[in-house]
Amino acid sequence: MKTLAAFGLLVSACVFSCSAADVVVRPSDDGRVLTNPDMGWTMHYYSNVPRNYGSTLAPGDSCAWFPGCSVVYLRLPWAYLEPEEGVYNWAAIDTPAQRWIARGGQVAFRITCSESWLRFATPEWVKNAGAKGTFWNFGWGKGGGPDPDGKFWDPDFADPVFLAKLENFLKAFAARYDGRPEVAFLDIGTYGLWGEGHTHGSSRVPQEKMDVDVKRHIDLHVRLFPRTTLVISDDVSGPSNQSGNYPLLDYARSKGVGWRDDSILVQAPPHSWWHVDQAERYWRTLPVVLEHEHYHGSKQRGAWFPDLLAQSVEDMHASYMSIHGDPRPILEENRAAVDRINRRLGYRFQAREIAWPERMSVTGEPAQIRWSWANAGVAPCYRDAFPCLTVKDAKGGIMAVLADADFNLKDLPVAAPGKAEAKTHAFTVRLGRWSAPTYAAGDYDVFVSVGRADGTPVYELPLPDGDGRRRYRVGRVRFD
Repeated sequence: MKTLAAFGLLVSACVFSCSAADVVVRPSDDGRVLTNPDMGWTMHYYSNVPRNYGSTLAPGDSCAWFPGCSVVYLRLPWAYLEPEEGVYNWAAIDTPAQRWIARGGQVAFRITCSESWLRFATPEWVKNAGAKGTFWNFGWGKGGGPDPDGKFWDPDFADPVFLAKLENFLKAFAARYDGRPEVAFLDIGTYGLWGEGHTHGSSRVPQEKMDVDVKRHIDLHVRLFPRTTLVISDDVSGPSNQSGNYPLLDYARSKGVGWRDDSILVQAPPHSWWHVDQAERYWRTLPVVLEHEHYHGSKQRGAWFPDLLAQSVEDMHASYMSIHGDPRPILEENRAAVDRINRRLGYRFQAREIAWPERMSVTGEPAQIRWSWANAGVAPCYRDAFPCLTVKDAKGGIMAVLADADFNLKDLPVAAPGKAEAKTHAFTVRLGRWSAPTYAAGDYDVFVSVGRADGTPVYELPLPDGDGRRRYRVGRVRFD
């Protein structure tokens, strides 16, 4: 065995069951932070306070300096986006969204209808159109709840006028954003205080009514956003409910809706989070989004523990983690935890071993490619992911694309740190067998990638020597 310094890989004569003429490489994870679909840090540009965390950023700052920050999270009350019926303020979301999209990032949304800092989070014109509702004061105990003279107004979240106006807005919203590859996910946030699906600190809708009414909001989003990843808050079944009885979440899951936990680290241990059992029902098939509490508030209450933040990713198999505060102090004061999270958040494909013939015939002789892959992340990849070898000439021209469409890496198991189990697969290629050869004899570079079944790269890998298109050079091959 020797080191192939040009590739940062280990090369041996035979690691699998292979012929003496095989090239076998054992790539080493270089530790880089990966930016991939359906995972990463989400920057709360707008949040549930009048002073939004995006205000700390310059117009040209899309947090590319924050390792793993791939999504801008835009959480706004409906009233900000449709201040008059049929009149839309899309610039409020398009402006920050385009800052992230311009650098290859994504955007996520939550549209809320109830806030503790805005009297009419649902536009007042909806109330004036005849939607029933409740005035209330904010608070979990005495002094909070319904009050005819209250500071804030909630609609009856099942009122037909409210639902009709909401549907019209969501149709307009969906026409702009549903199915866009730039959209990471959309929260179902139109029910309850802050869009979290609870009303204990606001209009105090009985849970038995919520168990019926929230389904209408789930159905509405599923119908209007068929091509967008949807998620819903754990709190729809009660913020501190640990009974194991979560009918709304079970219903959401049956509709293909993912799950998020609002908010981690609100309280000190042992109540830093409440719903690991809910995450356990979700993470194998649907994404988990974690939102830590407002950073400054969590620190003030003595609830912020960086190691616990990292542990929440492990316990709940998270695909996304929030940046819920000014991003610079969060990174500066928690760099070790951020680095630890980035090694595990979402999925992380590792090519443990790759083998191909040292020489390949271009006249139809069979050649076998074998590889062993592992997922070193804490969550699955939720979309198809096929490995591929691409052969290129000295000028970067593609000579051959050898995709393994029978080995879907989304099925790789996840495990504790350092314990990821590798799976091995082999497939046979025959260059030039069914068409006139287009390959000139010579020596060529071999690149590995993961993506679509046709060999289109999609996923970043933790490897050096990339070509700028998510292919990574791993060795050489001779065409005869």
